[in-house]
Amino acid sequence: MEPLSTEKKEALRAAAAEHGLYSPSFERDACGMGFVAHLRGEKSHAIIEDALTVLDHMSHRGACGCDPETGDGAGILTQIPHELYQALCAERGFALPEPGQYAVGMLFLPRDAEKRKQAKALIERIVGEEKLPLLGFRDVKVHPDACGWLAREGLPEFEQVFVGAGGDAGQEAFERKLYLTRRRIENAANVAGLTADAGFYICSWSSRTVVYKGLLVPEQFPRFFADLADPRMKSGLALVHSRFSTNTFPSWARAHPYRYIVHNGEINTLRGNVNWMHAREMQFKTDKFGAEIKEVLPVLSQSGSDSGIFDNALELLLQTGRSLPHSVMMMIPEAWEKHDAMSESKRAFY
Repeated sequence: MEPLSTEKKEALRAAAAEHGLYSPSFERDACGMGFVAHLRGEKSHAIIEDALTVLDHMSHRGACGCDPETGDGAGILTQIPHELYQALCAERGFALPEPGQYAVGMLFLPRDAEKRKQAKALIERIVGEEKLPLLGFRDVKVHPDACGWLAREGLPEFEQVFVGAGGDAGQEAFERKLYLTRRRIENAANVAGLTADAGFYICSWSSRTVVYKGLLVPEQFPRFFADLADPRMKSGLALVHSRFSTNTFPSWARAHPYRYIVHNGEINTLRGNVNWMHAREMQFKTDKFGAEIKEVLPVLSQSGSDSGIFDNALELLLQTGRSLPHSVMMMIPEAWEKHDAMSESKRAFY
């Protein structure tokens, strides 16, 4: 990374000076996030390119430490690029069914060959026990030279696993089965010592979306993941994030997006939220999972950031049958206690 010239520094100081209605006192340290979507849902590579441009313009919202080329994290969530994955998987000797009939798991795996073999065997075993066809794995091509030396010290191996639906129960039921399967894998991995700190982490595991993320600064991000430059990488939406770590140490797994959200603040009620969730877990009951609901416990990952824990809770609410607006209103209620004009039914909801 080139040091800033004197002229560039002066230009930045001039841009940050108080003028018009702008005052530097309005600025706050926080993550950056952006969303690009086609109004009619049409998929194209242009959506990916536009989202990466948004991400590149949010470098000032991220942070770095002693290594200026190692960021707090950057990432993108997109719809599954079926055309790209279909071709890449065919090159590796296995075929993909139609979109919606398979899921993609984006994996961080340990660098140690034996631990990596152990993690993949664990995935294969539990996917088999859940009676889902495991279609195959593929290596995700990355360029380690694009990231900083500090990021390279903790660099995981990157692979994707492809899992078939194994029936025609519908995509919602498939997503619930995937959630249960992933939670079983994560719980078994923790018991085996294959934690995020040990290099094993599932970034996304869905028949709809996929997450690419890492301990990068925004301008490095498109160069790091080769898939992002492929014109067959198409989506109708893209969610991007540049992280400014506040209450947890930066790591590959703590970069955003998570499986459903990105977040640019700090949750100051976190400890109370975590305690209440733990207290309620033994009372969980849902006809969506039946007795298998115990397999997803504990819901919250204690190694995650406040945003990661929020994502864990939101995912539970969605997978047990609530809509996204309903779930978000439960998790981020408006100020209702002294709201005199609020209806009694809405007050009762909160």
